[in-house]
Amino acid sequence: MMTAEKFKNMRWVIIGLCFLANAINFIDRANLAIAAPHIRAELALDPTTMGVIMSAFFWTYSLCQMPAGWFIDKVGVRVSLAFAVAWWSIFTAVTGMVHTFGHMVGSRLLLGVGESAAMPSFAKAAYNWFPHKERGIACSIFDSGSRVGSALSLPLIAWIISILGWRGSFIITGIIGLIWALAWWFIYRDPEKYRDIAPEQVEALLAERGEQEAESAKNQSKVSWAALFRYRTVWGLMIGLFCLNFAIYFFITWFPSYLMETRGFSLKALGTLGMLPALLAIPGGWLGGFTSDWLLRHGHTATFSRKVCLVGGMLLSSCIALCAIVDNVYVCLALFALSYASLSFAGSNTWVIVGEIAPTQKYVASIGGIMNFAGNLAGIFITTFTGVMLTITQGSFLVPLAVAGILCILGALSYLFLVGRVEPLPLKK
Repeated sequence: MMTAEKFKNMRWVIIGLCFLANAINFIDRANLAIAAPHIRAELALDPTTMGVIMSAFFWTYSLCQMPAGWFIDKVGVRVSLAFAVAWWSIFTAVTGMVHTFGHMVGSRLLLGVGESAAMPSFAKAAYNWFPHKERGIACSIFDSGSRVGSALSLPLIAWIISILGWRGSFIITGIIGLIWALAWWFIYRDPEKYRDIAPEQVEALLAERGEQEAESAKNQSKVSWAALFRYRTVWGLMIGLFCLNFAIYFFITWFPSYLMETRGFSLKALGTLGMLPALLAIPGGWLGGFTSDWLLRHGHTATFSRKVCLVGGMLLSSCIALCAIVDNVYVCLALFALSYASLSFAGSNTWVIVGEIAPTQKYVASIGGIMNFAGNLAGIFITTFTGVMLTITQGSFLVPLAVAGILCILGALSYLFLVGRVEPLPLKK
């Protein structure tokens, strides 16, 4: 039986499970990037065609973000996340069984449908279980799962491919996801379910949330889902995350190919040196969440605390543009690592803001879905654009990396000027 003391630790179990799901999520995404040279050889695909396969996931992942956010707010994160992880795990395994270009595209499209509910669900879980001044570190923990997944995917997938081939890597990672979905279903409950066990802790957690909702209730109007697009802050978050993800998705899609084809990395080197940027991005994300929470606890406004991390991280991450022009491979890796860590520093705060600007808890996942929809359009652009540019320039990554650096600066400006005060959006008639 759960005691009040165990309830205090339950939120860390919940956010830890979100962290693991996000790691599995990104292992499944990176699987294709690492296996790409083997798939291209077996299926006789050129870079442009491979870019189409990589982008297929992002089409459905982006387009399903908004309905996924609405669905999560309606059914809750226990149902939505268990269903989503089971769905994407099945189609990860299916990817390892296909033999044609069309079937490969189809499996990636269906994978994107399942993964669309992941990040908004994580944000909703953090909102449900964590008080305002601890959401930064909570969001940075689940967000860092993407970096851990990216880092682990290089040695893990390379090792599985060396033993079972590229098809086996998709099947194994799919099975791992199904095991997680079962664990989440049996473990997760909203904190309201624990009122009889830990009344003081639950009521304190709900009271803070209630203050935000009571303020919004003074205005009897309701914000429709479509009306969320009327807010400048929502558009600022959409543009900012698009710019951030354009750079960050390079690491998840074309980065392994860049190291192998441009820098001459072997599969073994890819699984060692190649994982350094993702490894350094993990503490970078934690530092971003800790820093914004620390600033908030020491008297700074939520607007200053969150924005200084977003803007600073985005500006520093623009160094990714220099990676294509340096000759020394170690300097190149250092710049990639600095860029990835800075993107993580900023990225951990994007999901904090979702909960802080939502008028009530009924809009948290919806706003997260809208933001992530725009953010993941970047996945379509970076994968397809890079494939086309490689074909045109005969294998040069100069233009894609330069564009990524420019968009990092644009993202910083969006967070600074378009995103308004970090506070609940006013309900409008």
